[in-house]
Amino acid sequence: MNNELIDRLRAALPAGVDLELPPKCFVDMQGEFVAYEDGLSLTVRYPVLERYENPLRYMQGGMIVAAIDNTIGPLSYLVAPPSVTTQLNVSYIRPVTHADEYLTVTGMVDEQTRRYLFLKAEVTNSAHKLVALCHATFAVL
Repeated sequence: MNNELIDRLRAALPAGVDLELPPKCFVDMQGEFVAYEDGLSLTVRYPVLERYENPLRYMQGGMIVAAIDNTIGPLSYLVAPPSVTTQLNVSYIRPVTHADEYLTVTGMVDEQTRRYLFLKAEVTNSAHKLVALCHATFAVL
């Protein structure tokens, strides 16, 4: 599914736009596309890596946000290319510990207008427990 979605992302870009797909941050986080529902949602799985731990040995909140951004960013391009993030709000529910094997991020389209795209995301751990919730706004260029 990874190559298929990368091809769809490339096809969705306006003529003459050359982006590095997948971006280095997605590759570094070892993202794996799990599911895509056309125009509605994208699910990506990320391993919980020791190098992303904070001093308490929990996954650093910024890395959880990076996983969210690495999911809803591609979703935004699949739905309404090109667009840019104007707001991203995250609520953390529980920590991600070294015992968690992976995170699953599901990005979903909440609403789309001519000028804005409103997305949300749910992050779960390998035990399928909710880790974080996100609401984001994208401006369509």
